[in-house]
Amino acid sequence: MVIRTTTPGHGTIFVVTESHGDKIAFVDLTSPDAPVQSETVVGEAPWAIAVHEASRRAYVSTAVGLAIVDLGSRERLGLVPYLSQPVDIAYGEERPGGTGVVVTPDGSAVYVAVTRAGENSAVERFDTASGAFTDTHDVGLRPFDVQISPAGDEIYTIDHDSFTLNTISIPEHIVTSTEIAPFGTEGGLMSHYKPHYAAVADDGTLYLPYQGQGLVVYSPGTRTYETQPMTADSHQHGVGLTSDGRLLVVGVGAIGGATKGPSLTIRDLESGDEEVLPLQKGHENVVEWLDAPDGRRKAILTGGSTSRGPWDGLAIVDLDSLAVSEIAVPGMPQMGVLIASS
Repeated sequence: MVIRTTTPGHGTIFVVTESHGDKIAFVDLTSPDAPVQSETVVGEAPWAIAVHEASRRAYVSTAVGLAIVDLGSRERLGLVPYLSQPVDIAYGEERPGGTGVVVTPDGSAVYVAVTRAGENSAVERFDTASGAFTDTHDVGLRPFDVQISPAGDEIYTIDHDSFTLNTISIPEHIVTSTEIAPFGTEGGLMSHYKPHYAAVADDGTLYLPYQGQGLVVYSPGTRTYETQPMTADSHQHGVGLTSDGRLLVVGVGAIGGATKGPSLTIRDLESGDEEVLPLQKGHENVVEWLDAPDGRRKAILTGGSTSRGPWDGLAIVDLDSLAVSEIAVPGMPQMGVLIASS
């Protein structure tokens, strides 16, 4: 099985949002004693980051607009307000403003999910040539995550509070909503059996974990899914795919029906076999790292959990020995991407 990862896994600089501040941090993973090389102010409560390598641009969703950052100079080039601009600035997972963000493969457009107080969220399209938002499309409630298909012809929103996955076609911008509720919708907004993040494989399949109890395997072609059993029994948030065919899922802890503590699940997608590594702290997201100095395959876990117990740092997990180390990063780092050192 060939897996497509959200980030390629290569690079030694991890660019990560400081979710309880207003910056992104450039973290040198090879220098654990002094990891933060520099910080760039992007805007209050940054959530996610998408990188277009060819243009060396990073796009950061914040509570107050889309920040554009030059990765060479590490300077913010602009902060563009949303079409649905929040009235109040807040922090944490229920704040209004930008959440998930993706950039198209050709770099021509950026799509940002924008949570709107008291109504459904929207996905806004940002045109990189004109430097402006051009249109908006209604989706579900509070999308934590936005993903893009391998071909770049569909956008997917993972709508936490409405149990939905919305598909937006490109360039037509036709929106289609699919209910994703493997454990039902009982409890509504109070339920914890809801989607948070997804990972997309090379064949277009989406993987969405639920509470360490079920893994939704969603086919965009048919807009149908099956649910496979999971074993972590932990409230799960971030998810990533490795280049050797494994799924990585971070568990926050015993919340909303899940009974076990924080963990990292390492799942073989061919066999369904899982290895669950208990952790002392909760995390929000996970990214594969292929360029560790010792040549070992590792995972980077961000400490800025939006659900329980956020902390100022990253955990580095050796995916073979399961050894865990930590790197200090301020601002409760939430979501990041790897880039080359220069």
